[in-house]
Amino acid sequence: MSLLYANDRPGQYPDSWYAASVDLPEARPPLRGEARADVCIVGAGYTGLSAALHLAERGLRVAVVEAHRAGFGASGRNGGQLGTGQRQDQIALEKMMGPEDAAKLWDLGLEAVALVRSLIAQHRIDCRLVDGLAWLGFTDAETDELNGYAAHLRDRYGYDKVQPLSVAEAHGLCPSPAYRGGMLDLGAGHLHPLGFALGLARAAEAAGAILYEGTPAHHIDEGDRPVVRTDKGRVVCDHVILAGNGYLSSLNRKVAARVMPINNFVIATEPLGSDAKRVLTRNIAVADTKFVVNYFRLSHDGRLLFGGGESYGDRFPRDIAATVRKPMAKIFPHLADVRIDYAWGGTLAITMKRLPFVARVGSRVLSASGYSGHGVGTATHAGKLMADAIAGEAEGFDTMSRLPVGPFPGGPGLRSPLLALAMSWYALRDRLGV
Repeated sequence: MSLLYANDRPGQYPDSWYAASVDLPEARPPLRGEARADVCIVGAGYTGLSAALHLAERGLRVAVVEAHRAGFGASGRNGGQLGTGQRQDQIALEKMMGPEDAAKLWDLGLEAVALVRSLIAQHRIDCRLVDGLAWLGFTDAETDELNGYAAHLRDRYGYDKVQPLSVAEAHGLCPSPAYRGGMLDLGAGHLHPLGFALGLARAAEAAGAILYEGTPAHHIDEGDRPVVRTDKGRVVCDHVILAGNGYLSSLNRKVAARVMPINNFVIATEPLGSDAKRVLTRNIAVADTKFVVNYFRLSHDGRLLFGGGESYGDRFPRDIAATVRKPMAKIFPHLADVRIDYAWGGTLAITMKRLPFVARVGSRVLSASGYSGHGVGTATHAGKLMADAIAGEAEGFDTMSRLPVGPFPGGPGLRSPLLALAMSWYALRDRLGV
């Protein structure tokens, strides 16, 4: 069964706290018959909506085809963390790419955060953006590493919005006994991810883009005049942008070889009342150093939004709440029996190097995906970079396309079992504290 329908009802947002805490728009009509556009975009998440907005603002005719609803996938289900930099830290990128390209990637990461902030301000998107993201470690060695990385960002990149956290400072922000310190990035932040996606959709439409919901793309005829074929119609265009991320499936073999879907899970507790101060004393988001990262923050109505756990097949676990309660209780033992009001999963996408795959995958086909859990800023920015490239301004796109993103071993058929085996090993290391 296609991932588009394995865990979700067609055209319906998941039963998440995000969907329950915004005004959901009426469904847009699907494409029927033939449409013509300068650019056809497959997928209405952050990547596709940002590309649509920026292309439409340049005066191009834009059609977006979305199998479900705008913001339906990972863009409307994630932890809402807007991080600086790339998914890999700068020290790793310096070793991988060299200091010059690593510096360019750092600047592009800052551009991504600035872009999200400017879009929210310019289009008056109500998504509750708040500054502050802390990275916390479980051991003194991890704390030293995070403290050192904060110093590295300050000394090499002149980044003065990050500060080291001692044990006492970390516990002053997050009283969990599990953590030993870390760093706080005040240039990063957190937001309501579905609210941001819906705001981008409205902005793209206001600029002239046309969104077709309930319109899965199932084939692309490439050539000088590409054709995107859907269930009940087709779009004839000059350029195609693939923005389906983990849901892209086999629409393009080059992408499928390098970008693998995985599932991640989030819960929202009941409102915590005065107990919220035993989780966080400031309105910041937190991510930790586990290989399968725990990430959390408080909602505006005082719930703990906690993400944790992964799976690598088509199906979500039957009891998502139980899956996520386990790591949550290790971080916050006093919440072991708290009521969970919402539990949902989402399909994101990773690459071997945990860096996005940004590429020209056909003579007139561009693609960006595989954000590996760093998509709020990076995906939004990738959409703009692809729009710029189509308009002839490809410097940023070309820098991202140089990232060394190779294919998974074994191809699409064997990558899931091999990855599951590797992830099980790392999960065991997490449990053992190795």
